[in-house]
Amino acid sequence: MKKTSARKNGQTEQKQLASEYRFDYSKSKPNRFAAAMSGGTIAVVLEPDVAAVFKSSKTVNALLRSVISKRKGSR
Repeated sequence: MKKTSARKNGQTEQKQLASEYRFDYSKSKPNRFAAAMSGGTIAVVLEPDVAAVFKSSKTVNALLRSVISKRKGSR
């Protein structure tokens, strides 16, 4: 494997971000995932360790429904 050469004199090229971005909204596309969400759907972000346990949103919903039903029964 070939090593990459280091920059001479330790100089690095810094890329500056533009102070302002101009977007051409005429080239925008509709959200391709919007149709998958029904009108009553709420998106929730799971932490990666929690999300790794579940294979689908159906399994998450099933577990949450069982917790809710147990909670209602204990009141």
